[in-house]
Amino acid sequence: MEGTAQEYSPSADYGLRREILSPMETLAQSVSTIAPTTTPAATIPLVCALAGNGTWLAYVLATVAVLLVALCIARYARLSASPGSLYTYASMTLPPWLSATVAWSLLLAYVATGSSVIGGFYHYANLLLHDATGHGYSAVLLATLVTGVSIWIAYRDVKISARLMLWIEAASVTVIVILVTLLLVRHGWHWDWDELHLRGMTGSGLRLGLVLALFSFVGFESATTLGSEARNPLKTIPRAVIQSAILAGAFFTLCAYTEVLGFHTAGQDLGASQAPMYVLARVGGAPMLGLMIDIGALVSLFAGTLACITAAARVLLLMAHNGLAHGSLGNAHAQNHTPSRAVVITGTAALLPVAVLAARGSSGLDVYGWMGSLATYGFIVAYALVCVALPRYLRDHGAFRPGAQIVPWLAGIAMLLALVGNFYPVPEGPYGKLPYIYLAYLTAGLLWFVFRGRSKGTVLPGS
Repeated sequence: MEGTAQEYSPSADYGLRREILSPMETLAQSVSTIAPTTTPAATIPLVCALAGNGTWLAYVLATVAVLLVALCIARYARLSASPGSLYTYASMTLPPWLSATVAWSLLLAYVATGSSVIGGFYHYANLLLHDATGHGYSAVLLATLVTGVSIWIAYRDVKISARLMLWIEAASVTVIVILVTLLLVRHGWHWDWDELHLRGMTGSGLRLGLVLALFSFVGFESATTLGSEARNPLKTIPRAVIQSAILAGAFFTLCAYTEVLGFHTAGQDLGASQAPMYVLARVGGAPMLGLMIDIGALVSLFAGTLACITAAARVLLLMAHNGLAHGSLGNAHAQNHTPSRAVVITGTAALLPVAVLAARGSSGLDVYGWMGSLATYGFIVAYALVCVALPRYLRDHGAFRPGAQIVPWLAGIAMLLALVGNFYPVPEGPYGKLPYIYLAYLTAGLLWFVFRGRSKGTVLPGS
């Protein structure tokens, strides 16, 4: 029956290669979508501008919230593996219109995150190229270049994609860990009491900083989009989801504490710094690491672009199978066994808003912030709906136990609070328009869902 959710079976591969990715390559998909190198370089300073000495606390709280969501997603992933990721889980339990909401939200989330990291890529590329040659280069050209290469790799072979992302992120994170260690050693083995006492932090600043801190984690669940492509998916995928949440949370919290500490030592304001890693590298006594981290951030942003296109294409593939997108997008390439048409469509969709904004003179960091915030709406809504649906899913599979609803409801409440934090107080400038853009997009997606269901007379997901 068309549109029904499927449990994992060896034949449910949708034309994709089956069980070719190792546990580390599966983990690399989630880690690369998070793009961990960009958080110390770009996101932590933004959180510090709001939370100040409470920046590390914002990341601790964000880690707890994300881990709650990860535990819920892992429960699904132990019983089902599909390229549709959270959309598949939602379609097993939620009413059709709500599972369609998850599908469209998740697709937007991955595509907009791709747009965000493309914006970050042309920002860092131009900084490095200007330092090396004294000249700036076309932002549109740089954005098109990184997207084109990412589309080609995602189109060609998912295993090449996963291995490349794994080594890129490992190298980038290693350089940052070296800098963090140098900063702690030079500071001496004693605590920064200004940070531990949360001196100067306000409740509203912590709340707004927490919302931004959550953006650092979005996409941590994207290993679930690999479905049957992962080796032993019912074990490796849930492990990858939980591991990525824990590892990212520990890394971000350590970086947040150390960056604020380093700027205290330098007597500067992290929240106002335009080049934080250069300042920290000087404080750590290794100025060259600042340049290496910027290069690492550039390469990490490329890996993030590749990971987002990889994930978005697989969600679109299953949406096409279930009647939410054109049927031709549900076909895999005959030789490459990748969702080739969906890769091209999602990659192009990620590039277009960046190209338009770049052509109008928007900075790469502005694009990174705007598109990243838009993506956050999609992720939060998808996370919340999937978590709330988990108790019913467990009942349907005879796995419900007393107290099993506690973690899902805590996770759902955490995501609801994060969503409220995005709406109130009303953001100024372009950020204030993003909720309306998301709602308009979601409305269009749901209208298409209704139209396709009536015109084809099919049984849509969740029925």
